Amino acid sequence: MSFQHAPVTKGLMITCGLTTLMVAIFDVKHYFHIQLVPHLSRDHQYWRLFTQPFVFGSLSELFIWEILMFNAAIPVERSYGSVKFASYLVITSLVATIAKFLTLPLLYKQGLNRFPPGPTSLAFNILYQYSRLVPPVYRFSIFNVVVSNKVFGYILALQAGLFHLAISQSWASTVLALIGFLTGAIYRAEIVNLKSFRLPNWLVRVSSKFLLPLIGDLRPPRRSPRALPDDSQTTPEPEPEPITTARQQPGRFSTNVNGTTRDAGASVMREWVNELTGRAERASTGIRRVPPEAEIAQVMAMFPDLQRDVVVAALQRR
Repeated sequence: MSFQHAPVTKGLMITCGLTTLMVAIFDVKHYFHIQLVPHLSRDHQYWRLFTQPFVFGSLSELFIWEILMFNAAIPVERSYGSVKFASYLVITSLVATIAKFLTLPLLYKQGLNRFPPGPTSLAFNILYQYSRLVPPVYRFSIFNVVVSNKVFGYILALQAGLFHLAISQSWASTVLALIGFLTGAIYRAEIVNLKSFRLPNWLVRVSSKFLLPLIGDLRPPRRSPRALPDDSQTTPEPEPEPITTARQQPGRFSTNVNGTTRDAGASVMREWVNELTGRAERASTGIRRVPPEAEIAQVMAMFPDLQRDVVVAALQRR
């Protein structure tokens, strides 16, 4: 969960966040939405088509779309590569802009006159690529319905695009979502060979030299290779002695040298088992277990560089 190998996604998220905050601070949000009447038909403010995807209408929308972009855009960029992903964003954004310009007059009589600010089409375009490119990590069942881990991103997009924005911004956000899905389908279908488009090399070099340092570090946080905490640095606290009100039976428990209490009955049972199995006798006389030849041959086959006496000694110590 990091921005490693995804500088374009991180730059896009930072740009949308900063522009949304600056527009809210200076109260110039009215310059970033699109209306057929009067912005396009009367005032000819066609620049709104290019500024509309960089600003969100509210901070709640920004928060939802940032989470969606973090979950969907990063794996898509890693699959494409940063240069191809940047080229994909540019060409599909241009196609989506043309589609918005044509959709407004077509649906004007049905009541569509305004597109709210925000990269809604771009986000659903990336979500379409995410659904086609990225395989699921795991699957689980909810009420006998088998779904994958990708369903959380779809639920978030459905809530944001079809409910939250649809209620606050009329059904224009739903049209933008459909434009995004259509643009993503056109890119993958290779109807007009959009996949062959690449940004010029000079632009890639300039961006790598001047824009990439502004994004910041992309490496994931370093994790310790230790599986357990280092006990040498800290001294463990002594465990509190159990408090009991039960009356202790005489002769039942005995105290060791270190002060811990052990069960005398369990010790007697352990000594009896050792006498039956001969463990106590072998421990007192120093006789070690003689490993069988099959076990020696198996270990020597696993470690051919070891000598026989080393293998026998290791098996005896075991």
